[in-house]
Amino acid sequence: MSGRQLELYIDGASTGGSTGLRQEIRSPATGELVATVPVPGEKEIRQATEAARRAQRQWARAGAHERATLNHRIGDAVAARSDELARLQTLEQGKPLAESRADITEAAELFHLHAEDLMRLGGESLPVRDAAKRMITFRRPVGTWAVITPWNFPVLMAAEFVAPGLVTGNSIVLKPPAHTCAAVLGLVEAFEQAGLPRGLVNIVPGDGEVGELLVADPLVDAIGFIGSSATGAKIGAAAGLRRRVMECSGNGPLVVCADADVERAARAAVYGAYFCAGQVCCATERVLVHASRHDELVEACLAEADKVVLGDPFDPATTLGPLNNEAVAAKMDRHLADARGKGAVVLCGGGRRGGMPTALYYELSVVDQVTPEMAMAREESFGPVVPVLSAGSDDELIELANADDLGLQAAVFTTDLRRAFRYAEELEVGQVIVNDSTDYWDIAMPFGGAGGKSTGWGRIGGKWTLMDMTDVRTAVIDLS
Repeated sequence: MSGRQLELYIDGASTGGSTGLRQEIRSPATGELVATVPVPGEKEIRQATEAARRAQRQWARAGAHERATLNHRIGDAVAARSDELARLQTLEQGKPLAESRADITEAAELFHLHAEDLMRLGGESLPVRDAAKRMITFRRPVGTWAVITPWNFPVLMAAEFVAPGLVTGNSIVLKPPAHTCAAVLGLVEAFEQAGLPRGLVNIVPGDGEVGELLVADPLVDAIGFIGSSATGAKIGAAAGLRRRVMECSGNGPLVVCADADVERAARAAVYGAYFCAGQVCCATERVLVHASRHDELVEACLAEADKVVLGDPFDPATTLGPLNNEAVAAKMDRHLADARGKGAVVLCGGGRRGGMPTALYYELSVVDQVTPEMAMAREESFGPVVPVLSAGSDDELIELANADDLGLQAAVFTTDLRRAFRYAEELEVGQVIVNDSTDYWDIAMPFGGAGGKSTGWGRIGGKWTLMDMTDVRTAVIDLS
């Protein structure tokens, strides 16, 4: 794959870009050149949206069974290419190969899941004052979606919108990041094998400028976004009144109560820091522990951290691969320097590992005596770090957990069912996971942020995404 020339995918065909520019895809694991991809301009964006709009009008007339059958065929085709796609994703993204294989498997499963979800997406017959009328509801596709996805789960997060979008009769113009688009473009063969009608899915990799062109295009009916809250806010300002599904940044927390199974909590906390190198919107980020269990938890976290293997993501023994890019590594540097300067204690890790093929290999770090004003407590670190804060009661733990603008997903460790329900109801997040990692996810789970927080709105997963990607249509029929 070294140095391969990739192309855009518009209206069922591979094509170059009118800008004449190409962006490199380099492996964070080795530094080698994986491929280059054209930088699309306004011409390519308009070609993609026009193709998507034409295709969507025809696709909306297809029956539910036809659309579900296509999704099943795509799911089978993706699964058949899972090893090839996983290797390509690990090369360009940096995560361990076992994680990439799981990503591709789940991506294939999403196409099957949403095909089945569609079969259960019914409407209603509603009571009407006029006995001569009948009122029914059903669902119709929104139209053409601009979908902007991040680099941490390139294939899976593309599938999170493409699978429900196709099955509900929508079309997609997908913009993955240019530096992690090779595996996403690898889906084209699966689409073509499955018989995807031309124009229904168009892929135009690029960075922020390309995203701005896509969001501004008047042929786009709705926007799907997964990424940072800062970028999400810019999209929201540009999108106007168009439909949006937005899944943005998170900042934990993982709460360890006085009655918790501490060893289990420590395993989850460290896992949430090394899975995908902590580059997950629901990674550990903050560990909030009851003061009575603090010392025990820190000791257990250090024992778990000692088991983490940082290295070549293609080595089966590796559990922590390199960070994806220099911006994330620099943020880790900044957060750790800020924590040290304000009195935190770095108990293990604390920096980049030397002697590696690139400068992106970062040691898993356990940081104690973190306080709320430190950067790693206030911001999403997005790296392999376990910041430990403590409080003296459930009330204080809940207050500390909620004193954050990012309310995406939290975990709580307790053996008391009443306490579990209290946290589930009072933590200001979209999902509360009891006695498992903040990174817990299931393809059928409605995933998204809480109201009043800067984490977006809408839900990704299961029937909820189908509902967000369709409009409720009401028909009133006069029988008189």
